[in-house]
Amino acid sequence: MNKTVVLAKANNVLAGAHPSLPDLQGFGRREMAVEPDELASCFIYQVGALDGFLKRHGLPLNHIKPHGAIYGQTARNIDLARAVVGVAKVFNGSAAQPDTGVAFMGLAGTAHQQAAEELGVPFIAGNTVSFPFPCSPQSTLLIANGIEWFADLDYSDEGKLLITKYASD
Repeated sequence: MNKTVVLAKANNVLAGAHPSLPDLQGFGRREMAVEPDELASCFIYQVGALDGFLKRHGLPLNHIKPHGAIYGQTARNIDLARAVVGVAKVFNGSAAQPDTGVAFMGLAGTAHQQAAEELGVPFIAGNTVSFPFPCSPQSTLLIANGIEWFADLDYSDEGKLLITKYASD
């Protein structure tokens, strides 16, 4: 984390946390049954680690975006979404924009956006798009102008991201 924060500072890149479920062997890509309070604690722990390095190097925390399976779980479950979006408020003192707070990055039109609106947390809307050309698995995420693309996930015929319980779904 320290090296990444140093690189972000050197290149004027906004830094955000990408917390996940405590699924070390599955790299956070397997769904787990978790209660909202337990999930919030898990996120506070992970975001807090990054926040320490950001403070060490004088950088603010810009956003929080769930990683892996919990991205899909929180997009579908408003109670889990409220739990993780609420974590952004815990770190408002570390925000790039203290008057608005730490933003939450999530999938537009889902429980992510609903929870952010309910809790008054700035929302960075990720809109998925499918591309008509193959890309390498190394290009797992592209965010440009609010558009996300995941090379390792599936999309519907309409271009909507399909987040399933298992990688093989």
